[in-house]
Amino acid sequence: MRDRHFIIAAAVNMFIAVAAGAFGAHALKALLSADLLAVWHTAVTYQMAHALGLLAIAALLPRLHSVWLPRAGMAMLAGILLFSGSLYALALSGLRLLGAITPIGGVAFLLGWAMLAWAAWQQRT
Repeated sequence: MRDRHFIIAAAVNMFIAVAAGAFGAHALKALLSADLLAVWHTAVTYQMAHALGLLAIAALLPRLHSVWLPRAGMAMLAGILLFSGSLYALALSGLRLLGAITPIGGVAFLLGWAMLAWAAWQQRT
């Protein structure tokens, strides 16, 4: 993926996270238990943080020429989908089984940050 693709992905994810945060704070507040609202809030928080990570990757792509940067971005996108997506679905459905998907997204986040660090480490010369 090119830098503009990651910028678009970051912007779309920030838009969704802000909308989901507002939806949770207003529409879901009366419908969900405190526990499920906390799950929703966690999904929003991680989606926002990793959308910013995507933006950082987009900014670094022209500067750090490493195959690991696009891979880091794809891992963060996968993490958003699996981690935040499974938590959104869990909060809305109440199906605790969906929580089994969440750690896979967490590992994708970790891999994304590790690949970003590796890409920077390779550029030390």
